[in-house]
Amino acid sequence: MATLAAHDPIPTHWTEGAPSAVDLAHIPGEGGWPLVGNTLKMLKDPHAFTRRMVEIYGRVYKNKAFGGWNVGLIGADANELLLFDRNKNFSSEQGWGPILDQLFPRGLMLMDFDHHRADRRALSIAFKPGPMRHYSGSLNRGIAQKVEDWGEGPMQFYPAIKTLTLDLAADSFIGIEWGPEADKINTAFIDMVQASVAPVRKPLPFTQMKRGVDGRKFLVDFFTAETHRRRAEGGGQDMFSQFATAEYEDGSLMPVDEVVDHMNFLMMAAHDTITSSATSLIWLLAKHPDWQEKLRQEVESVTGGIGADGRPRDLDYDDMGKLELLEMAFKEALRMVPPVPSTPRRALREFEFGGYRIPAGTHVGINAYFVHHEEENWDNPHAFDPMHFTPEKVKARHKYAWVPFGGGAHMCLGLHFAYMQVKILMAQLLPRYRIELVQEPDWQPWPIPKPRDGLRISLKAI
Repeated sequence: MATLAAHDPIPTHWTEGAPSAVDLAHIPGEGGWPLVGNTLKMLKDPHAFTRRMVEIYGRVYKNKAFGGWNVGLIGADANELLLFDRNKNFSSEQGWGPILDQLFPRGLMLMDFDHHRADRRALSIAFKPGPMRHYSGSLNRGIAQKVEDWGEGPMQFYPAIKTLTLDLAADSFIGIEWGPEADKINTAFIDMVQASVAPVRKPLPFTQMKRGVDGRKFLVDFFTAETHRRRAEGGGQDMFSQFATAEYEDGSLMPVDEVVDHMNFLMMAAHDTITSSATSLIWLLAKHPDWQEKLRQEVESVTGGIGADGRPRDLDYDDMGKLELLEMAFKEALRMVPPVPSTPRRALREFEFGGYRIPAGTHVGINAYFVHHEEENWDNPHAFDPMHFTPEKVKARHKYAWVPFGGGAHMCLGLHFAYMQVKILMAQLLPRYRIELVQEPDWQPWPIPKPRDGLRISLKAI
C-alpha cells in the first residue's frame, strides 16, 4: 500500500533536493565503495546484484550508484505504483535525466505529465493505421531481401539483425536509402547507448561519454537538416515526415529542435530494443525447435508459406493479428530478456511503500527483469513457455507483472511497430530456414541486452 504526502514541495531539478544518507538512514541497503558506490558491481552483473539486495534487505532497499543514492522498489505492486502513477508523483524526466540527458534530452521518455501528453498526442499520428500500413510494405520488402541474402550456413545473428534494423529504419522511419553515412550513424547510436551507463559521467577526452556526446552532435546536425527539408517538401508517408509535420491541438507545428530530439530518441529506442528483442526470440526458438516448428506452421497457415517464385509470401498488414502463437512466443522472449531491464523515476513528493517512508526527491527504480522471473507471477519462470500468455493466464496474473514496454502514460508509443517488425521477420525467416544454435551465448545485460558473441546460429534451408 502506498500513500502520498501531497503537501510536500516538488523539487524542480534532479540535482536539487536529493535526500542525504541521513535522510535515507531508515531504509536498509548499502553504499558500496568510496566514490564509485555500487556502480561497478551493478555493471558487472545487474541481475545478480538485484537478487542479492532483495535477499539481504528486502523489496525496498537503498543503493548508491552512478553518483547518488537511489531506492529500489521490487515487485509487481511497485511496477504499478511507478508506471501507472495515479497521483502524478514520479518524474520520468528526472528519473532518466541523470542517465540520458547528455545524450537523449527531451525524448518522449524524458517528459512528464502535460508536456508529455501533448507531444505524445502529436507524435501518435505516425502510428495510425495509414502510416503503419505503409511501414508494413517497406518492412516486407526490406526483410525479404535481407533474409534471402543471409543464405544457408553459420552466421552471427545480432550484428546481422542490427544492420537490418538500421536499414529498415532508414526506409520506414526516414524514407531514404543510406549512403556512406550509414556506418557513422550506426556508430553514433552505439556510442550513445553505451555512454548512458558509463561510470564517468562527464565527456572528458577519450571517455565513452565523450564518444556518446559526439555521436549525439552528429545525429542532431543530420536530423535538423532533414527536418527542414521535409517541411519544405511537404512531408511524406515515412515516420520522420510524420514527425516533422506533426501539429499540436492548436494547429501549431512542433519546434524543429524538439522534432530532432524525438526522432533521435525514437530511432535509438526502435533500433536497439528491436534488435535486442528479435535476437532473444531467435535464440529461444533455436533452443526450442518444437516451438520453432509450431510457429512455422502458424506462419504458413496465415501467409501460405512459400510462393510460386520460391520465396515466402508477404505478411499482410490485416493478417498481423492472426499470428497468435507467434505473438505469445515474442511476449515470452520479452519476459525472459526484457530490452529495458530496469526503469528509474524520481519522487516529486514524499510517499510510503512497503512500510517505508521515502522522502521527496529520492531517485527510485523498478526492475522488470526481476519481476519477470518471480515464481509468484510465473510457473517455472526460468523456462521458455509461450503458454504463459494464454488469455486465461494473462487475466489471472497481476497486470504489472509483465512490463517490457513500460506502462501507464509512458507505455511505449512504438510497441505495435515492434510487434509488426518481428512478425514480418518471422514470416520471412521460418518458411525458408530452420534455425539451429551453434553456441550458447553469454549475454551482456545492460544497458540493452545483447549476446557478447553476436549469437552464433546456423540457418538450414527447408
